[in-house]
Amino acid sequence: MKTLTLLNLILSLSIAAVPAAYAQQTGAQQSSARQPGSIELKHVAEIEVKTTDAKGKVTIKRTPADKAIPGTEVIYTTTFKNVGNKPAGNIVINNLLPLHTTLVAGSVFGTNTDITYSVDGKIFATPNKLTVKDQAGKDIPATVKDYTHIRWSFKGNLAAGKSSQVGFRAKIN
Repeated sequence: MKTLTLLNLILSLSIAAVPAAYAQQTGAQQSSARQPGSIELKHVAEIEVKTTDAKGKVTIKRTPADKAIPGTEVIYTTTFKNVGNKPAGNIVINNLLPLHTTLVAGSVFGTNTDITYSVDGKIFATPNKLTVKDQAGKDIPATVKDYTHIRWSFKGNLAAGKSSQVGFRAKIN
């Protein structure tokens, strides 16, 4: 039986925060620098747990995905906050899809962002422009099963003290 732990959650972040240029590759690290345009990150992997009370009312609650078995859908969320005292711009977040998972179609979210995908971690594009090679070496349209990375490009500036979230759901294979 395969299990997925939070250590398997590998995220990378590329940020150029205005006015100070800032770039960071991250696993579960966060920036604690308090300079203009500094971005603080928080990465969370959760699962939804359904409970039913005595009256039959179903409640869904998110809990940390410390361990999960194949077939489990995990919700990966990155919260980014401008902890500086000036607006931050050019914020780009790249998430590597965890090994042994498949992106859930239609689950990617991010307010005020342009979302693109990659099948190799190098070239990012909208889904209709991504291709992979078939067994004969011919280019064919990529599907969510082919995606390896997701990129969110935040539009405009994130005001000082403000935060936003991006994320996706993936099913453990």
